[in-house]
Amino acid sequence: MELGINLGYVGLRGQSAVRSAAGPDAGARARADLETMIQAAVLADHLGYRVAWVAEAYGSDAPTIMSWVGARTTAIDVGSAVLQIPARTPAMTAMTAATLDTLTGGRVRIGLGVSGPQVSEGWHGVPFRHPLGRTREYVDIIRQVLRRERLTYAGRHFTLPLPNGPGKALKLTISPVREHIPIYLAAVGPKNLELAGEIADGWLAIFFAPERSERQLEALRRGRRAAGRGTTDDPLSGFDVVPTVPVAVVDDVREGLRRIAPYAALYIGGMGSREQNFYNRLACEMGFEDEAAHIQDLYLTGRHRDAADAVPDEFLDATSLVGPRERIADRLERYRAAGVTTLTVAPYSTTLEEGAELLRIMSELVLGSRR
Repeated sequence: MELGINLGYVGLRGQSAVRSAAGPDAGARARADLETMIQAAVLADHLGYRVAWVAEAYGSDAPTIMSWVGARTTAIDVGSAVLQIPARTPAMTAMTAATLDTLTGGRVRIGLGVSGPQVSEGWHGVPFRHPLGRTREYVDIIRQVLRRERLTYAGRHFTLPLPNGPGKALKLTISPVREHIPIYLAAVGPKNLELAGEIADGWLAIFFAPERSERQLEALRRGRRAAGRGTTDDPLSGFDVVPTVPVAVVDDVREGLRRIAPYAALYIGGMGSREQNFYNRLACEMGFEDEAAHIQDLYLTGRHRDAADAVPDEFLDATSLVGPRERIADRLERYRAAGVTTLTVAPYSTTLEEGAELLRIMSELVLGSRR
């Protein structure tokens, strides 16, 4: 099992990343947060972490920060978790991947996600329809561009060049460092998981509970089998299973769980509408249906702190690594046993020094003598 770090994004205070101790000025806080993210990536690089993931929502964008992380590091891969599919044409995403891979000497991983209706339609002005079909075609086009073929595509959702116009079939003018840049999908539902297994190189998971993961992993296997990927005995062979796992190294387990609760409340309660929130649905499928509904009610009425208080410790403990070093070491075995290949650490710490020590502890526990 390898290690990654989730650097998060700037703009929403409830999400995961090592956080600075900057003052109340929003601009100063954003600059301090960005520098803290870079420092965390540099330390992770030194400690042997394999990949630093950068997110985006409707604040900081991923490629800009990825380029800065790539410039300040030497060995660690730089990944997007995720680039929003409605935000960019597939050709633009391929251009970005090729450019970043060239600049970093072949250290880029491209994570993609469809986002949700509120962001897709409210922020990007792109209808949230047929997400599975659009994702399949989007990845097809990226692969074609990165192979440096002339771009022609006749799909249900994308047609290139546009017919009956001046458009010309073009090909990428730069050569990426690698012939194959890894593509990951952020997936929650069974159909999307099957698609990830079929067309992607890895899965970016959220709220991953090892003991309750078999249904998700079997969906990935179905996709791999359908595409003839992996081996007969192990369809997931060669496929990267990458959950983002909140981590808090603390003596008081409940205090650590409460640190993570605002992040869980943001996603379960606020990342979507009452009618369509993929993370809320996932919590329901894990057996927390009543709690998820209550969290959403509180969050959508502006009671964010109450929503965080309503996130059950049982849910947080099932999807996080919290407690003293020894407890975390014991619980790491659950992830190995479940087939996790890259465990992405989302650090929850109150000071920069505590965050740095957390990264060191995880490196010692997971990588040990491999460093």
